[in-house]
Amino acid sequence: MDELAGLGMIQGGAVGLVALIVLMVLRGLLVPRRLYEDMREERDRWRAAHEVSEEARHEAQDQAGELLELSRTAIPLLRALPSPPQAEEVRHAPVDQGLASQT
Repeated sequence: MDELAGLGMIQGGAVGLVALIVLMVLRGLLVPRRLYEDMREERDRWRAAHEVSEEARHEAQDQAGELLELSRTAIPLLRALPSPPQAEEVRHAPVDQGLASQT
């Protein structure tokens, strides 16, 4: 009788192991090696693309900082320039003869 109980436990253990493996496959915890290697290659490609993207973003950010600094320098310079003549002065200004002959 003890032998029959021991045999049942061995078979139950094998069935339990197969059930565990099936559950792991269905839940995605156990995958074929080829699929795993494909996923690793894809991960490496995305990581490399991210690094290139981050490099470009840092370069663009540095350029934007330089342009901002140049604009901070240029604004006071442009404000220091003399203002343009008023509309009344422009209306009575002599017309360039080259342009007048074309119209």
